[in-house]
Amino acid sequence: MPPVPPTILAEVPAVPESVGSLRHAAGELAERCGADEKLVEAVTLAVSEAATNAVIHAYRDEPGRLSLAAESTNGSLWFCVIDEGEGLIPRPDSPGLGLGLPLIARLTTSFEVRPGPSGRGTELAMAFPIAS
Repeated sequence: MPPVPPTILAEVPAVPESVGSLRHAAGELAERCGADEKLVEAVTLAVSEAATNAVIHAYRDEPGRLSLAAESTNGSLWFCVIDEGEGLIPRPDSPGLGLGLPLIARLTTSFEVRPGPSGRGTELAMAFPIAS
């Protein structure tokens, strides 16, 4: 399959109800790229965790937006969950258990947390092996 150029698959409000649509979009693309059932499950779980983290942590005062982008390159399928929130900073009042990033690390071949492309927020990029 030829490489998929970096593409925004979805842009949604950063609310809990949006996590499912990002998970679905990621799973569909992984299937189209030849991922088996186990890999599709890993992709959808990792994207869900990344999106949930952004919903919980990126925007504290008012909801913002989340984007899901994907790219196929060098035998890997990359998914990026992007927000324009406050960035990755610790929260003493965090409602989560702190298991999202370790779970993503186990599900991916590589992941990177970097500043958002606009200079605001966070981009969580996750790589999965895919047959070329």
